[in-house]
Amino acid sequence: MNILIVESRAELGQLWQRHLERQGNIVTLSADQDTAIDALCRWDFDIIVLDLVLDQGSALAVSDFASYRRPEAQVIFVTNTTFFSDGSIFAHSPNACAFVPSTTPPEDLAAMIDYHAAPRAARSWGT
Repeated sequence: MNILIVESRAELGQLWQRHLERQGNIVTLSADQDTAIDALCRWDFDIIVLDLVLDQGSALAVSDFASYRRPEAQVIFVTNTTFFSDGSIFAHSPNACAFVPSTTPPEDLAAMIDYHAAPRAARSWGT
């Protein structure tokens, strides 16, 4: 599975990346809007893990671009704030499939990724 993580906090992004790579996934880590959009222009992703609060750029801009450039890629939003805690993120981002705290354990995040990306991965491999 090909995964894009967009996370400004390097240590958290690297923690998720290492965990997902140990499970055999291909993971691209971006720290901001510009590098995430560059990655979306270059490669296809099954799923995107996107921090709602980026130090540089806008998570919603990344999500919007992904819905245009990679329409089948689902987005799991993560955050350490209560912003959008009412679930309204699903009204703002049509490719949102989950919204979880950034404190979610890596193994739980991996399970969510497997769940939400599995149908697409199965389609792309023809099973």
